[in-house]
Amino acid sequence: MVRKLLFGAGMIALSCGLGVAHAASGTIEIGMIADMTGPAALSGQHKVDGAKLAVDEINAHGGINGKKIKLIVEDDRGQNQAGVSAYQKLAANQNIVAIIGSIRSTIVQATLPYVARYKIPTMIGGTDPKLTHVGNQWVFRFRPNDTYASATMAQYAVKTMGSKKVAILYDTDAFGSAGNQLLKAALVKDGAKVVSDQGYTTATRDYTSFLEKIKNSGADTLATYMTNSEDEAQMLKQLRQLDLKVKIIGSTSIATAVCIQLAGSAVDGTYGVSDFVADGNDAAKAFTKLYVAKYHSQPDVFGGWVYDAMNVLSRVIAKDGTAPAAIQKGIRAVKGYHGVEGTYNFDANGDGLHGYWVVKMQHQKVIPIKYVG
Repeated sequence: MVRKLLFGAGMIALSCGLGVAHAASGTIEIGMIADMTGPAALSGQHKVDGAKLAVDEINAHGGINGKKIKLIVEDDRGQNQAGVSAYQKLAANQNIVAIIGSIRSTIVQATLPYVARYKIPTMIGGTDPKLTHVGNQWVFRFRPNDTYASATMAQYAVKTMGSKKVAILYDTDAFGSAGNQLLKAALVKDGAKVVSDQGYTTATRDYTSFLEKIKNSGADTLATYMTNSEDEAQMLKQLRQLDLKVKIIGSTSIATAVCIQLAGSAVDGTYGVSDFVADGNDAAKAFTKLYVAKYHSQPDVFGGWVYDAMNVLSRVIAKDGTAPAAIQKGIRAVKGYHGVEGTYNFDANGDGLHGYWVVKMQHQKVIPIKYVG
């Protein structure tokens, strides 16, 4: 399939053909969209760093069948339309053989029609369960979905933390809204009562009114489903300033390097779920050592999932070639790959991972408690 931009009346069209090479001479080009600017730029940099670390390693060992990987990054600015534009720009480059998409479910949701149109193998980190259940056979998720996250959060909150009255604070985007519905159902199933359920918009700066309502609800526990680590950190600092006495458990954003960096001691004593733990397995330990040595900062899920995606993709291409259909078939066949995020076994929907760690943040470090899979 040859992809090229045809500009006319502001439209983008595709030109298709058979038997065309999908790798430029001497290099194999892989595209990626990331939050390079915008409210989640710190997280976006972790993503780019994780991908570059994998590319540098692969290229240092001779590349893929003698060809070096060339990573092409486009800025999605953390916005749906910018994400669509970034994806289209990459997809229109006929030398790009695969694309690493967004970790933001709302951006993935916006780009899915273009993934189906261009028919390019696309790896995603968005965890809204519906993303891989819409019949799009070109999408592969390199993180466990929120069915697992919400169930793990609810079970640990109720059975271990002793939560009885739970307040939920969630982002109203695709990730937060889907997670909120799953979490509410899981909490009720496990015997807790949801006494407050509030949604906010991404990049909110003042959480005072939300926190006051949580205080007045009589909640003993706050469960968060917040998309941006930056938002989670901001909320936690304000919660501590208000001296709100509640137990806290959050989705993955609470356990990221960015949240810990920005929240400081405000994150201590909180619990969360995470698909990446620095010492969770041998691959994660090795990745963490390399990441710290290269970037002088701690890695998290943003760098972890793309590191795995790049390594799985390189193995598939080495074995099956660069044709989109071959890559698609090859990723779906991956079973038992031990990555930094866990062991990948792709199912018919394109989901590779199926469990989460329960973690505690203490002394501004992520402490693993147990894996639930």
